[in-house]
Amino acid sequence: MPSTAASTTAPTKRGRPGYDQQSVLLIAVDVFNRHGYDATSMGILAENLGISKSAIYHHVPSKGDLLKLALDHALGGLEAILEEPGATSGAADARLEFVLRQTIAVLVDRLPFVTLLLRLRGNTDIERNALERRRAFDHKVAGLISAARDEGSLRQDIDPRTVTRLLFGTINSIVEWYKPGGSLSPEKLADDVITMAFDGLHAKP
Repeated sequence: MPSTAASTTAPTKRGRPGYDQQSVLLIAVDVFNRHGYDATSMGILAENLGISKSAIYHHVPSKGDLLKLALDHALGGLEAILEEPGATSGAADARLEFVLRQTIAVLVDRLPFVTLLLRLRGNTDIERNALERRRAFDHKVAGLISAARDEGSLRQDIDPRTVTRLLFGTINSIVEWYKPGGSLSPEKLADDVITMAFDGLHAKP
């Protein structure tokens, strides 16, 4: 799997015995996804970790720092895709397919982190900054769609902005139903999404 999806864990920092920053972050992301970030207090985090609230501060200064670490992990994987050779050279439709495949790979590889990203409300500066980075990523993908359309490899009768919303609506929905380790592999999942997006659902003659 390409480097954009190779890192399955967030950066590690040693802290109190029994936990490092990575393990605290993984549990925190799970709690944020179950309860919502706003509704999650340091007390709830401490209860799920089985440690005191004060012990959490040996790993991170605040709940917001946990959120930032998690969102950086999700967005870093997505943003790195756009720097890969497959996203920067070649025909626009091939670059678009590469970016979509790798987006799915990152989503599956960092599923809890991307789930948290997609559920942001934008209530804090950290959330708003993350949403701005996500919009910038979407904007660059929309540019690839427009370029492929201009090259004649994509149909002309659908607004590129509509195509972008539909593609990401499909891809983002994966966080709600995909179960890693099941019968549908990440590679087959990407194949199915690409086939549906580029070839449609009509059977070939």
